[in-house]
Amino acid sequence: MNTKDYIALEEQYGAHNYHPLDVVIDRAEGVYMWDVDGKKYLDCLAAYSAVNQGHCHPRIIGALKEQASKVTLTSRAFRNDQLPLLAKELCEMTGYAMMLPMNSGAEAVETALKAARKWGHKVKGISEDKGTILTCTNNFSGRTISIVSFSTEEQYKDGFGPFTPGFQNVEYGDIESLKAAINEDTIAFLIEPIQGEAGIIIPPDGYLKEAFELCKKHNVLFIADEIQSGLGRSGKLFAFEYDNIRPDVVIIGKALSGGCYPVSAVLSDREVLGVFNPGDHGSTFGGNPLGAAVARESLKVLVEEKLIENSFELGNYFRAQLNEIPSKHVKLIRGKGLFIGVELHEEAGGARRFCEALAERGILCKETHTHVIRFAPPLVIKKEQIDEALVKIKEVLLMP
Repeated sequence: MNTKDYIALEEQYGAHNYHPLDVVIDRAEGVYMWDVDGKKYLDCLAAYSAVNQGHCHPRIIGALKEQASKVTLTSRAFRNDQLPLLAKELCEMTGYAMMLPMNSGAEAVETALKAARKWGHKVKGISEDKGTILTCTNNFSGRTISIVSFSTEEQYKDGFGPFTPGFQNVEYGDIESLKAAINEDTIAFLIEPIQGEAGIIIPPDGYLKEAFELCKKHNVLFIADEIQSGLGRSGKLFAFEYDNIRPDVVIIGKALSGGCYPVSAVLSDREVLGVFNPGDHGSTFGGNPLGAAVARESLKVLVEEKLIENSFELGNYFRAQLNEIPSKHVKLIRGKGLFIGVELHEEAGGARRFCEALAERGILCKETHTHVIRFAPPLVIKKEQIDEALVKIKEVLLMP
């Protein structure tokens, strides 16, 4: 079977809820992927930051194989020997007292929302019929009914109502908008320190710190969604570290397992995660020994191979080189670490045609919000590989 055969099968039997590039991958290693026809590509998306450690990292695959040969799933009806070690190592690494494991990023966001609401009612004392969680315009935290309830992207909501109440949007990066919304019934403020799906949007300098201090003043939980921006993607362990703050709750996923298994988690202190009692919340697969073993090794790889530092250094280099390309199509280049958005002028005709042209030249990336090309390669990438990619990126950005 070739590329066209696989695409035809997927189009016939799969629901059409994605619009992928017409590339069919059958293997990957490090920063490279190969399609079913044998063509080699440099991956500049990293599965939306899920493979920060590179594809099929041998250490992570080794941990997966070793654990898979012993026990994969116990459910949380019983304990296993990997979850306690992951909990300890993750908390020591991040400085939080407790973690709650889940699988997908959306599940972790839902978990954080439930924890915040219970904290708001049981600890802060807001009555059960009140309580608001503030969210941001252009947010993206997943696809569940509750999460799309606070989305400002109409397509994400179209046909999926009625929606979950208790959420209110404020303007991302606008401290006055946040000040106007906070009141005695505000439970929490949920924010992406860098908005990935919105186009690698970074708030103004000092905004996160001011928002954090405002939340502290009003006894409001500050929840950082670091599912895409965290675990080295931004050039720090977490993007919020650029503002020297410590959120009350941090949500992580994607690269927590190096792209080898769905693993996510909520990090917080005992005052927040301590609100859960047995039976309040759970997941059959959350905290399973296979996922925990994979996550433990994935975290070690990030630290021991200095991938966070590599992201910072090469991210600065990559953005600087992109800024040197004299393209009439480019409106703005922004990012932190290897989390880079190239925003195009509307007259450029949309980002997808550039992504398709890059794919033809062996560079895989994806458009976001119509006019932005997202570059987010695995953090194991080397300067020489970026230089090779830049030759083709320049060629494409200089197209008519």
